[in-house]
Amino acid sequence: MSDQIHPTELEKEFLELAFNRFYDLFDEIMVDSFWNQDASIRIYIIKEIFSVYFEILKYRPIQWIIGNERRPNFTNVGKDLMKFVRNVLFHFPFFESWDDIWIKRSIINLFSTKPQSIDRFLTSYEGKVELKYRFWEEKYKKMTYITIEFPKDYGLDNKIFLKNIISEKDGVKFSLIFMDSILKSQLDLNNNG
Repeated sequence: MSDQIHPTELEKEFLELAFNRFYDLFDEIMVDSFWNQDASIRIYIIKEIFSVYFEILKYRPIQWIIGNERRPNFTNVGKDLMKFVRNVLFHFPFFESWDDIWIKRSIINLFSTKPQSIDRFLTSYEGKVELKYRFWEEKYKKMTYITIEFPKDYGLDNKIFLKNIISEKDGVKFSLIFMDSILKSQLDLNNNG
């Protein structure tokens, strides 16, 4: 199997389905009118695109791209932060909006004898200096600046709100632009079919 040329025919079928769904959702979220929708609709669509992206990451050549990235903090943001957000969205489906989502250590690890992924992320980034990023929105000819803040005190019963780590609108757009840059590494831009 290691001698196979990628993508195989089955991988092509998977990638076509996944990329089409990702870019349909991407186009929907990246327009300003998306952010005027009800918060419960937005969170559903945001969960959907994170789900699709993480399914695409199962394709080995994309894993290689992420694993060999050399830009400072890019790999951490890509692997750690995106996985953290995805896990919070899916393992805490109790909230109807981004701004309402909170987690705490005692609930994260409630049904496990070892620290869960969300807990490991928050433990390793507790008290760390905030990260600042910017991204360009070509459609609007605008540069957006975001800050990713980590909890100062990740105690057993401290509520950690997702909105305090990364904002909904700018944080999601930043995430999608990051995801897009990873996925474009796999697109054959010379193929017109």
